[in-house]
Amino acid sequence: MQPTVTPFLMFEGQAEEAMNLYVKVIPDSEILNVQRHGPAGPGPEGSIFVASFSLRGLPVMVSDSYTSHDFTFTPSISLFVTCQSEQELAELSTALGEAGKHLMPLDNYGFSRRFAWVEDRFGVSWQLNLP
Repeated sequence: MQPTVTPFLMFEGQAEEAMNLYVKVIPDSEILNVQRHGPAGPGPEGSIFVASFSLRGLPVMVSDSYTSHDFTFTPSISLFVTCQSEQELAELSTALGEAGKHLMPLDNYGFSRRFAWVEDRFGVSWQLNLP
């Protein structure tokens, strides 16, 4: 069996909301599997034990940690999206940046004709590029 590498995003109660946003705003994306904590836990009943979804063919996993941590996401790890059009880039920048922050606002930075770096409201970092 070949080893696989899959991005894994750990949330503290927002995994389902984040996953639903991502598959909604990124075309050709879908939820693949959701496993929830049951009444016996260990996490709150109904919260995401582990789920997987596909972003344009890239499998991603998420979970809701039932314990608090002194760490969260950092922009030094990001999801890089190659957009198909300026409209798609602008829509993703707006949707993912809503209630988050724009680390590099949509612009021409020389290395790309249109680029934005956005941290979404969950703290996940996205690089959005139009080559």
